[in-house]
Amino acid sequence: MRSALTLITDQVRERVRRDGVDLGADRELANRYVRDEVQRYAERALGGTLPMLADEAHVARQIVATITGFGVLQAYFDDPEIEEIWINGPDRVFVARGGVPELTDIRLTATEVRDLVERMLQSSGRRVDLSSPFVDASLPDGSRLHVVIPDVTQKHWAVNIRKFSKRIRDLHRLVALGSLTRQSAEFLRMCVLAGQNVLVSGATQSGKTTLLNALLSASRPAERIVTVEETFELDLDARDTVAMQCRQPSLEGSGEISLRRLIKEALRMRPDRLVVGEVREAESLDLLIALNSGLPGMSSIHANGARDALSKLAVLPLLAGRNIDASFVVPTVANVIDVVVHCRLETSGRRWVTEIVAPSGIVTGMVIEASTIFALEHGVLEATGSYPTKSAGFRAAGFDLSSVLSRGGS
Repeated sequence: MRSALTLITDQVRERVRRDGVDLGADRELANRYVRDEVQRYAERALGGTLPMLADEAHVARQIVATITGFGVLQAYFDDPEIEEIWINGPDRVFVARGGVPELTDIRLTATEVRDLVERMLQSSGRRVDLSSPFVDASLPDGSRLHVVIPDVTQKHWAVNIRKFSKRIRDLHRLVALGSLTRQSAEFLRMCVLAGQNVLVSGATQSGKTTLLNALLSASRPAERIVTVEETFELDLDARDTVAMQCRQPSLEGSGEISLRRLIKEALRMRPDRLVVGEVREAESLDLLIALNSGLPGMSSIHANGARDALSKLAVLPLLAGRNIDASFVVPTVANVIDVVVHCRLETSGRRWVTEIVAPSGIVTGMVIEASTIFALEHGVLEATGSYPTKSAGFRAAGFDLSSVLSRGGS
């Protein structure tokens, strides 16, 4: 026997088809349609022809979520404490709250998982099928969706949703959360205003994109910022900004737009600052070339530490082709990267900055020399007393580094 939830949902969908309306674009209309059908069902149930509803309001909320949102997952989308949702299988649905994973009691069918993914991809113009078994897409609220299907996965569709959060918008908020100290936040603010090239490093989910957003909030109001990403994740409050993302190839295999292409196009858009969401491969060469032209920029990179990030950035450009040589790449990294900020995610769920280093521009034996400006001391990010060697940009901007980098500063 069909459940009351299914019966009412089907009635709502039938009315939607009959009236030719789009409930996804009008939440109030969706609520009205659902309330009407729940009321009709309740009246029939009073006549004894159908089972009674224990909680009409709860049923109505479930149906609205199914019709306009993401079904049983919608409650987690609406919960501001949930940072990430992932599905390993129909009966293995996880969420992360405060950086700590939890197994939920949600039980789906394989068909329901596929239907959810198709609904999520509807607004993105992207697809997932046997010819393209991976997909990265942005949801309407800015959350990031990643899906992998069999036979790349062993049996079930693997779905990961990294929710977009507007709670952390600036460096002050990171200080309040304990991710930065006031002293280190002020130094980073100076770096942004002085046009320093900043590389943010860390593991997955360590807060790299959040930190990039916070750093960019310190930019000058008149600055024109162009961002390029594989999938939209950055969300800036800047007055003059252009955001671009990559595009997958069409069914015919044409129309792909890569990160490398976007970086080159960004340079034609008169940017005052170029931001590459993350470098993973050969696009790192295009970033270095752009920064080497004197254009201020920022990017993030997966790495185990700040110095590891410099080493990795000196290797990735070699993927661009045989004619790219380390004798060019390593000195270029040393010259153009001014500051590296390393983020860490603890098992407790805490995200914080654990190290800030400044390359000197000097290479010794293919090793990029760098000074540690801030480091952990007894669990606190403290100034080491070292200063960035490349300080001309700070002086030009009128900043006195000694005012913020003295040991024991607050």
